[in-house]
Amino acid sequence: MSEAPQINDRIEDVDVSRSELYGNDSVGKLFARLRREDPVHFCRDSSNGPYWSITRFDDIKYVDINHKLFSSEVGGITIADRDAEPEVELENFIAMDPPRHDEQRKTVAPSVAPTNLARLEPVIRERAADILDHLPVGETFNWVRHVSVELTARMLATLFDFPYEDRHKLIHWSDVTTASPQLMGEAGMPAAQRAEELTDCVRAFTELWQERAAREPGDDLISMLAHGESTRDMMTRPKEFLGNILLLIVGGNDTTRNSISGGVLALNRFPDQYAKLRERPDLIPNAVAEMIRWQTPVIHMRRTAVEDVEMRGKTIRAGDKVVMWYLSGNRDEEVFEDADTLIVDRPNARAHVAFGYGLHRCMGNRLAELQLRVLWEEIHARFKLVEVVGEPVRVPNNFIRGIADLPVQVHPH
Repeated sequence: MSEAPQINDRIEDVDVSRSELYGNDSVGKLFARLRREDPVHFCRDSSNGPYWSITRFDDIKYVDINHKLFSSEVGGITIADRDAEPEVELENFIAMDPPRHDEQRKTVAPSVAPTNLARLEPVIRERAADILDHLPVGETFNWVRHVSVELTARMLATLFDFPYEDRHKLIHWSDVTTASPQLMGEAGMPAAQRAEELTDCVRAFTELWQERAAREPGDDLISMLAHGESTRDMMTRPKEFLGNILLLIVGGNDTTRNSISGGVLALNRFPDQYAKLRERPDLIPNAVAEMIRWQTPVIHMRRTAVEDVEMRGKTIRAGDKVVMWYLSGNRDEEVFEDADTLIVDRPNARAHVAFGYGLHRCMGNRLAELQLRVLWEEIHARFKLVEVVGEPVRVPNNFIRGIADLPVQVHPH
């Protein structure tokens, strides 16, 4: 049985990095306490060493946008120290500072440009419709496996031009990437096992890379990297090669997949909002932004201070680990009224920080929103209700706010 959250402990002893707090979804009260009592909070002792917690919305944006004060490159982007697992030590552009970050990001950015999204929309709609049309009406099934994972796998295969029949390997590699014991505690996978699992990923993408490099440039992600000026020699740097491939896989998987699951859960938690959405399908685009805010699929991002910084009367020293808790920022009562509630017509739903802020803002945010919007339009066309009929099973992970099982039944119009 999980240890109870430290609601009554001394404030200095609060450690919101404990993975079990996310597995049992009990971290919210701790974040509320930190926002209220100690929004720039230093935890001296955790399984990932000492770290600062940034829990208020405006402070998170300040850290995220000031890349000259807070580096992504020095220590990486998760609370786990990058050198803690040398077997799976990776490099990628989200964990780089300018100018390297900007050069590599620019190479793959065309994949999610407005013109490409317009081309992808009918593909997404066709695949969403196919998935929904084959759901077992009248039976209980796992929404995560049948819908969230399936739609995400199909879209990842499209973006990479990856063999369609092997698309579920992409989901598996994404799960392995974020399954470190530093993020998941006892539920995590040992580094040696993860490294072994990812050798198949290296092998598959090496073959694809060589094949695309020998062709004329295409519009899939591997072709863009293989022909990009700042990335074409990436295969000579194995940590960077695998790191960027996995970054694009995880980025394309976790945000969309867990927002699809979280949206269904939230609408069932707040049935008046589900009723409002059924009556007003024109609210779907705004509701999608609110689902992403409510779920916050990426719980945190980490920076390392490169010089001493004063914040709210505290001195963050150069070299200190600084963790922006996006989940807490998206529950900041000073920004989002009744923040724990899903409100489908919330006026400032799009102001959330679930995609980050500043130059590291999630490159695929528009694609994630597009997939969710199209899916909910197709759900609305087919089903009166997607009913949650059991408790969700959450992933005990302090980085990805994942849902592993969501038992539902669908009720047609």
